[in-house]
Amino acid sequence: MAETSTKPYLIRAIHDWCTDNGYTPYLAVSVNERTQVPREYVRNGEIVLNAGVMATNRLNLGNDFIEFEARFNGVVRAVMVPVDQVTAIYARETGHGMAFDVAKPLAEPETSRIELADHAAGDSDEQTHRHTSARLSPVPSTGSAPGSASGPQPAPAPTPRGASPEGEDPPPSSPKGRPTLTRIK
Repeated sequence: MAETSTKPYLIRAIHDWCTDNGYTPYLAVSVNERTQVPREYVRNGEIVLNAGVMATNRLNLGNDFIEFEARFNGVVRAVMVPVDQVTAIYARETGHGMAFDVAKPLAEPETSRIELADHAAGDSDEQTHRHTSARLSPVPSTGSAPGSASGPQPAPAPTPRGASPEGEDPPPSSPKGRPTLTRIK
């Protein structure tokens, strides 16, 4: 018997934690053809949905789909999100939550079209692989210039809190207002 994914269980747990602590649970979703959301609110292939009890009706956090009804500009719309398309669930007020990987469908790479064209033209396998092979080259580390001796570099002396090292700008101030989830890829 195959194991079920832990993702729907974690989503339900974070949703419960948000609700129990008076926070508003937000779902970040990667939109594809299986995702049923109002397309006019999708930005860069993603949508953020308020999944709080006050914003939804008939909320069902299932193992395969998250389903609910919500108002968008005053119009009630049905929402159905595959669990595997959820990229994060977090508290709107604090930004605390959990992010998930979403398997993106692999686009057909340009090299595979070249391979097919070469095979159709009667080229040998060796020539085809020559078109698709990648060559890696070393990248110099940030601590040494090209051509200099490599090895451990001494760490710079720590800067006292509130002071900025010479030639550097002071760190940016903390953002004001509502926290947001920042995903770093």
